[in-house]
Amino acid sequence: MEYQHKTQYYETDQMGIIHHSNYIRWFEEARVDFMTQCGFSYAKMEEEGVISPVLSVSCEYKSMTHFGDTVVIETSIEKYNGVKLQLVYTVKDAQTGTVRCTGKSSHCFLDREGKVLSLKKGYESYHEKFQKAYEEKL
Repeated sequence: MEYQHKTQYYETDQMGIIHHSNYIRWFEEARVDFMTQCGFSYAKMEEEGVISPVLSVSCEYKSMTHFGDTVVIETSIEKYNGVKLQLVYTVKDAQTGTVRCTGKSSHCFLDREGKVLSLKKGYESYHEKFQKAYEEKL
């Protein structure tokens, strides 16, 4: 699935290019949008007592992004088992298609007390939507 982001001036560094830390923020934006495109909101999931913290995140930079550029972030599920979720991201320039970076993030599912949850047990609707996106490589 795709998410678009228009770069902002405050995201730049002293050289006028997007600071590397912002790509991780964009992954988060894309992940929340990905869940919406799967048919549910992250906010609703949290309201129902399911949180999904980041276990790890990585980013490999390929080329520079500048202020005013629009990027497209392609997001898909690389691994999913009901307890853990791994997403992959490809950030491309919206005009040229040039890859700006690639990355991954890993997440688990916890209840409000911090205990590990399996979405397969008690949260079947979320599980089914993640499973469908994983199988269809949305």
